Order: sequence, then C-alpha cells, then structure tokens
Amino acid sequence: MAVEDTQPLISHLIELRKRLLNCIIAVLAIFLCLAYFSNDIYQLVSAPLIKQMPAGASMIATDVASPFFTPIKLTIIVSLFLAVPVILYQVWAFVAPALYRHERKLVMPLLFSSSFLFYLGMAFAYFVVFPLAFGFFAKTAPQGVQIATDINNYLDFVMTLFMAFGVSFEVPIAIVLLCWTGVTTPEDLKVKRPYVLVGAFVVGMLLTPPDIFSQTLLAIPMYCLFEVGVFVSRFYVGKNRRDEEQDEGLD
Repeated sequence: MAVEDTQPLISHLIELRKRLLNCIIAVLAIFLCLAYFSNDIYQLVSAPLIKQMPAGASMIATDVASPFFTPIKLTIIVSLFLAVPVILYQVWAFVAPALYRHERKLVMPLLFSSSFLFYLGMAFAYFVVFPLAFGFFAKTAPQGVQIATDINNYLDFVMTLFMAFGVSFEVPIAIVLLCWTGVTTPEDLKVKRPYVLVGAFVVGMLLTPPDIFSQTLLAIPMYCLFEVGVFVSRFYVGKNRRDEEQDEGLD
C-alpha cells in the first residue's frame, strides 16, 4: 500500500518538474532573442526620465560593470514579463486535471485576463505615470542640484513601479476569485464601495510620488477596475452555481 500511495506523489513531482522546465526554457528562449538588443531596451525604458531631465543632464553609472550588467539585468526581467502567459499556461496545465469541467471553463478566461491586465498596468505606468512623476521630480529639484540618476538605481525604481501597477491592475481577477470561492459576494462588495474608494487613494499615495496627479491616476483606475470586477463576478458566481448543479445531476 505504501508503494501505491507514493506513485501519485511521484507522478505529480515529475509533472511539476516538467512544467518548471518549460517555464525556464520559455524565459531563456526570450532572453536569447532579446540579449543583443539589451542596450536598446534600456534606452526605451529610460526614455521617460531622459525626456524630463534638464538640458545637458544625463544618467550615470557609479559602478564599473553597471553599463554592461544593468541592461542585461533589465533584459532578464523583460524576458520574465514576456513569458508570463507561458508561465500561467503551465500553471493551468498542472492544476487542470484536479479541476471539475465547469471550473476549467472558468479558469482559462481568468488566465488570459490576468495577463492582459498585468501588461495594461505596466503600459499605464510607462505612458502615463512615468512622464508625470519624473516631470514632478525634475521640477522640484533644489536650485544648484544637478540631476544625474544612476542607471542601476533607476532600473530598481521603475521595476518596482512596473510591478506595483501590474499587480494593482489585477484587482478584477482578485475580486472574481474571491466571489467564485465564496469568500465574499458581489452584493457585499457593493456595500463596501466607500471603503474601497478610500483604500484606492491610500494605495495610490503609497505607490506613487507625493503629488495629487499621479496618486489620482492610480486610484481612479483601481476603483474602476474594482467596479469591473464586481460586475464580472456576478456572471462567474451564477455560472458556477448552475454548472455545479449540472455536474451533480450527472453524478
């Protein structure tokens, strides 16, 4: 019996290793395709700051190896971001056998939507928030202070914001999952709208520079995405209940 009990565990571990290897191969393949363009990628990412810097100012590298390793580091992160759909699919392929038929139908749209919203959040940060934030920083520099941002520090800063906005735009997915699993209901969330609105501005204050414009630019989309999540979750909850009743009828 002990040997029979260990067989499913071993098969799951083998399947998990396969899925992890597929994720690593996807990231590595994308990195190899982008490695040659690493300097161009960094130039693209640093463009919002460079456009806001005073005439004659430039970015600097305080470490000897930074001009080489910083663009490579950025390329690795970009490769990981671009491989998110593949990674999510591998997660789906690993857990799908343990899901019911109606659950598999509901999970696939969530995986696609989560990837889209993550990229949308990053695009929003790059095209909307970065110009406003860096413009604010450039204009508030004390007189006599020359702006010369270190390329490695800049990378850490923008990657933090990319992740913050990418994750923040996953609000509808989180709401759908909470309602789908029964943790809360769309009706309960509607009652808590005022608290959610205040919370969105608090999160915007914590994740953005200290100016009202960029804070609002994060808070308003987050609240709008909350409303989208509440609206969509009604269909997921109702469909989930109907499919469960159908599955019980078949059993």
